[in-house]
Amino acid sequence: MTDSIVVPCAHCATLNRIPNDKRQAQPQCGSCKQPIFIETAFDLDEATFGKQSKGDIPLLVDVWASWCGPCRQFAPTFSQAALQLSTQCRFGKLDSEAHPALSGELGVRSIPSLILFRNGKEVARQSGALPLTQLLSWLKQQGVHN
Repeated sequence: MTDSIVVPCAHCATLNRIPNDKRQAQPQCGSCKQPIFIETAFDLDEATFGKQSKGDIPLLVDVWASWCGPCRQFAPTFSQAALQLSTQCRFGKLDSEAHPALSGELGVRSIPSLILFRNGKEVARQSGALPLTQLLSWLKQQGVHN
């Protein structure tokens, strides 16, 4: 096990190296000085996705659209998971209507879709909205712990 982790900043996408012993101390981005670990989901687009999917902390992407009822119903659950797992997983939202090329590149065929990335690679995918307990259980099965 290494003594540090690399985490992209949710605000500016700069990669930050964080010593493991400082992980719980609310580290700030070396570039924009914003908190590295945030307790909310952040927006993704073509410009930020590549950098945000990198790093040692998994990124869970919620692919959604504003016209999708199940997507809107799932949004509070996704936010609750982001709050509970802010130092173990990062939570990004990709609007499939605003960014159809990226959604297509990711092979999204239905929404909502959840795609989990580790070190820039897709490691798991789940279609459909889940209740919070099932979402947390699914993430735990993927190695994300709370």
